[in-house]
Amino acid sequence: MSASGSLTLILIMSIAVLAPLLAYGMSRWVSVPLVIFEILLGLLVGPDVLGWAAPGPVIDVLGQLGLAMLMFLAGYEIQFDRIGGATLRRSGGAWLIALALGLTAGTLLAHGGGFDKGVYVGTALTSTALGTVLPVLRDAGDLRGRFGSVVMAMGAIGEFGPVIAMALLLSGRAPGRSAALLVAFGVLTAAAVVWALRPKATWLSRVIAKTLDSSAQFAVRLVMLLLVAMLGLAQALGLDVLLGAFAAGLITRLVLQGAAPESSGLVLSKVEAMGFGFLVPLFFVLTGIQFDLKALLGGGRVLLLLPVFLLLFLVVRGLPIWWLAPRDLGRRDRAALVLLGSTALPLVVAITTLGVQDGMVEPGEAAALVGAGMVSVLVFPLLALRLRSGGGAGAGSGARAAGREGRARVSEGESW
Repeated sequence: MSASGSLTLILIMSIAVLAPLLAYGMSRWVSVPLVIFEILLGLLVGPDVLGWAAPGPVIDVLGQLGLAMLMFLAGYEIQFDRIGGATLRRSGGAWLIALALGLTAGTLLAHGGGFDKGVYVGTALTSTALGTVLPVLRDAGDLRGRFGSVVMAMGAIGEFGPVIAMALLLSGRAPGRSAALLVAFGVLTAAAVVWALRPKATWLSRVIAKTLDSSAQFAVRLVMLLLVAMLGLAQALGLDVLLGAFAAGLITRLVLQGAAPESSGLVLSKVEAMGFGFLVPLFFVLTGIQFDLKALLGGGRVLLLLPVFLLLFLVVRGLPIWWLAPRDLGRRDRAALVLLGSTALPLVVAITTLGVQDGMVEPGEAAALVGAGMVSVLVFPLLALRLRSGGGAGAGSGARAAGREGRARVSEGESW
C-alpha cells in the first residue's frame, strides 16, 4: 500500500471511531443514524473539501468488501418464519409497482439517454437500505413485533428486487441469457438452502461450541467460507456479487440455527463485530470520500435533481408500500413504513457507480441521486421513529408491540 493509501486508511478508521462518539453526543437531542456521520466526515476529508484522503486500489477493494458484508448482514437479518406469505406477497407486489414507476420516471429524466439510461436511475429508485434501517430500528427497540416483521419483508424485497433487476437489465447480456443464469443461481442457492436445512452431525455443534473462544474460531471461518463461496458463484455466473452476499446471509442463518442454535447468537455477534467494526464503516466513509460534491454544487439541473430524486423515493417506493401495507397496521405505522421503505443508499451508490462506469449516468446526476439517498438516510428514519413514538409504538412500548404480534399472526391471512 502506498503512503497516501495508508494515510487514507488511517483517516477512515479515525472517522469510524469518531462517528459513534458524535452519534452518542447528539443522541441527547436527536437520534442521528451513525451512517450519516460516517458519510459526512468522509466527505469532509475527501478531495472536494479538505483533500486529505483519496480512494485507491486497496481502499476500493476494502470498500467493496464492506458493501458485501452489509448485504450479507441484511440477508442474515431476514427471518422468514416471522414474515409470512401474505406479507411477502404484498411486499413483492409493492416492489413490482415501484419498478414500473421507477423505470417510467428514470426514462423521463434520462435527459436524452432513453430507456437504457432510465434503467439505472429507475432501478436505484426502487431500492431500500435495509442494512441501514435495521440497526436504527434495533437500537430504538422497534425491530420486534408485527411492525418489525413488515419492515423486514418490505426491506428484504427492496434489497433483493433491485439486485435481481440489475442482473437482468444491467448485465449487458440478452434478457433470455440473463434470466437463464439467474435461474441457475437460484437453483444452486436453493440446493444450498436444502443442505442448510438438513440435520447436522452432532460433532459440528461440538466443534463450533469448543472453538468459539479459541484461536480456531471455526464457526466464523465457516461463515466467511459461505460468504466468499456465494460471492464467487455469483461472479462466475456473471451476476452482481451483491446478490451472492445477500443469499449467503440467508443461508448462514439456516446453517447456524440448524447446526448450533445455542451458539448462533454469539457467532453472529463476532461476525457483526468484524462487519460493523471495520468493513461496513469503511464502505460508508469511502462513499463520502468519493462523493462528487463539485458536480453537485455546480448549479443548474444537477442541483435541482437532488430534491426531485428525494421526492421520487417517496413516490416510486413509498406510494406502493402505502397501498399494499397490511391493513392491520395503523396510519402512523403505515406512514413510518413508507418512510423506512423509501430510505435508500447502498444500492443507489452501487447502481450509480456502475452507471458512471458504463457511461450511461453523468457524474453530476450520480451525485444528485447519491445525495438524495444520503438525505433519505438522515431524514426518513428519524421521521419514522418520531411517528412511531408519537403513536406510542416506538421504543419503550415493547410489551404492547409483543401483545399485538400474537393477534397480527392470526390476521396474517387477511384479504388484500
